[in-house]
Amino acid sequence: MDKGGKDDKSFNASAFEGVSRAQKEKGIQYKYVEAKDDHSFEHLLRAFAQKDYDLVIAIGVGQKDAIQKVAGYFPKKNFVIVDAQVDAPNVKSLIFEEHQGSYLVGAIAAMTSKTGKIGFIGGMEIPLIRRFQMGYEAGAKKVNPQIQVYTAYVGVTGDAWNNPPKMKELALAQYNAGADVIFSAAGASSMGLFDAAEEKKKFAIGVDSNQNWVRPGRVLTSMLKRVDNAVYESCVEAQQGKFLAGVNRFGLQNQGIGYAVDSYNEKILSPAIRKKADELKAQIIAGKIQVPDYYQTQKK
Repeated sequence: MDKGGKDDKSFNASAFEGVSRAQKEKGIQYKYVEAKDDHSFEHLLRAFAQKDYDLVIAIGVGQKDAIQKVAGYFPKKNFVIVDAQVDAPNVKSLIFEEHQGSYLVGAIAAMTSKTGKIGFIGGMEIPLIRRFQMGYEAGAKKVNPQIQVYTAYVGVTGDAWNNPPKMKELALAQYNAGADVIFSAAGASSMGLFDAAEEKKKFAIGVDSNQNWVRPGRVLTSMLKRVDNAVYESCVEAQQGKFLAGVNRFGLQNQGIGYAVDSYNEKILSPAIRKKADELKAQIIAGKIQVPDYYQTQKK
């Protein structure tokens, strides 16, 4: 895991939930480590690869180069990486269509906003998080072409995933500028957004795991990224000797991406807004809406 760790209530926590479920339901044995910084990824992955593990899982795009290198040194070991594509015969890449889910919560934010101003705050400024931002902006402008979207990033290093005070500072600035809904994609840093939403009595949108419970009544919804299911399935495949390298994609069409509705937010997320979001979801799945993808703009 990256610096955010298993208690980040977000990305790492979702992955940890998946491997824990595999232990409870399938009896696998596992060990986990949390990297202190980006420079320790290769060392930690190599240490696991040298031991008697059937599968080594790297959580996060920041580990791409380390996995590429270590997988090459240990061709008989199997590896999984979440959020990055590594083309190697012993690596499975779990890729999520974040832009699709971000589009839906962008539409939800725009439909909810009373000020016509909403916000997006990313963690580390990298293409993956730009992908969230682009989808969010597109979804918001689909339902309100005049919507104003403020954007900001916590930082440019791995520390950006675990800096709630900086997140709160950025969120307060956007709320003070008129935004009444803010979406963050920032790992453990997102806790700062929820604190700001509570303080200002505005709305926040969670990410990765269902974060509606963190500040009930203030978290409008959460953009779900089912890292837990993807990691769980990878563990079971390895246990059964069915590991397959290659790219596995998770989007709206296979429930790998979505948005959360539960007892914590059902009173603040109106049926009309949910209905519209579900209509947009169906159109994306049917190919009637092409959600802009930052990755594709990078290829041009």
